[in-house]
Amino acid sequence: MSRAKWLQEMRQMRFEDVYERWSVKRLTQEEAAQLLCVCERTFRRYIDRYEEAGLEGLIDKRMNEVSHRKAPVDEVVRLEALYKERYDGWNIKHFYGRYQRDHKGVRSYTWVKNRLQSAELVSKGKHKGSHRKRRERAPFEGMMIHQDGSTHEWVPGKKWDLIVTMDDATNEIYSAFFVDEEGSLSSFRGVSEVLKKKGLFSSFYSDRGSHYWHTPEAGGKVDKNNPTQFGRAMGQLGIQMIAAYSPQARGRSERLFKTWQDRLPKELALADIKDMAAANRFLKAQFTPAYNAEFKVTAAESGSAFVSLMDTRIDDILCLQEERTVGRDNCVRYQRKILQIPASQHRCHYVKARVRVHAYPNGYYAVFHGPRKLADYDCKGQIIGTEVKQAAA
Repeated sequence: MSRAKWLQEMRQMRFEDVYERWSVKRLTQEEAAQLLCVCERTFRRYIDRYEEAGLEGLIDKRMNEVSHRKAPVDEVVRLEALYKERYDGWNIKHFYGRYQRDHKGVRSYTWVKNRLQSAELVSKGKHKGSHRKRRERAPFEGMMIHQDGSTHEWVPGKKWDLIVTMDDATNEIYSAFFVDEEGSLSSFRGVSEVLKKKGLFSSFYSDRGSHYWHTPEAGGKVDKNNPTQFGRAMGQLGIQMIAAYSPQARGRSERLFKTWQDRLPKELALADIKDMAAANRFLKAQFTPAYNAEFKVTAAESGSAFVSLMDTRIDDILCLQEERTVGRDNCVRYQRKILQIPASQHRCHYVKARVRVHAYPNGYYAVFHGPRKLADYDCKGQIIGTEVKQAAA
C-alpha cells in the first residue's frame, strides 16, 4: 500500500471519532482540525462531504486517476528489454548515462532505477556505513596531478595495465592508455601527454612504485636524494614529487579504478574490442571524453596553475637516459641493440667517448654526445635520421 492510500484510510478512521466528539460539542472546530492535522476550513469541507456522502465523500478522487506524467507501458517494456538485451550486469548509473546519451532517454535517474529494481533486473545496493575523512582538493587545476596504474582483465583472458593521469582539482582525465606492463616509459608517456595538452604543472602525486621512487626499506620512507629516472626528469622540469604512503591517501585514484574496472570491460565487450590497439583508440575517442563529461567537477578557484612550456625538448627529458662508452667500431651497445654512430664533421671518430643514450616511450632511441644529438634510431636500432651534417666524403 502506498503512503498516500495509508494516510487516507487513517484520516477516514480518525474523522468519525473526531466528528462525533465535535457534534456533541466536546471539541471546537479548531481543536478538531488540529487533531486531524488540517486547517479549520478543510475540516468544515470534510463535514459537508461526510454529511452528504458518508465516508466515501472523504476519498480523494485523485487517488484513482492515472497521472498524465506516468510512463506508458510500452515505454517501460522497451526500457527493460534494452537493459536485458544489451546492458545486463551494468550498474544503474553507468546504464543511465548510456540511456541518455545513445538512446535519447528523457526519464529521470530515479524513474529508471525504480523501474529496473521493481523488475528485479538490478538488485538494491546495501547501505555502506564506513566512515572516511575527506581530503580537500587542490584549489586550481594544474596544481596537483595524480598518476596510477591498474592491472585488470579488461578483456576476457587478457590482463593489461591501465595508466591514468588525472587532475586533483577537477577529476579530469588528461591521459589514459593500456600497456603490457607499467614502468618508467609508461609514466613518461602519461606526463608527456599532459604537458603537450595543458602545459607544465606544479606537483606530481603517486604511489611509491619502484619506477617513481627508491625506497631503501620495504614499507619505509622514500629516498628523495637518490632519484629514479622518472625523478630525474621531474627535477629537470621543476615539478615537485609527492609520495603516497597508503591506498587511502590515493582515495581518488582508487575510486576511479573501481569505477573503470566495473564499466570499461562492459564498454569494450559491447564494442567487440579484444586487442590493445583498438582498446586504446576507444579510450581516447569515446570512453575518456564520456567519463570527463560525467565526473569532471569545477575547481574551487577560477584560473589555472598550468604554465606554458618554455623548453621544446620535452621528449629528451621524459625518457630513459644512460651513459655508455663507444666501442672501437663506433657502435654503442644498449638493451641488446647495436647503435651505429654515423660519421660526423665534428670529430673523426667517437671511439672510447662517453655518450648518452636516450630511450623514448615510443620505442625509439637517440645517442647524444654532450648537448649534440648524433643520431636517431628506430625500435630495431636502425638509423632514421641525424641532426648533424655528415662529414664530406
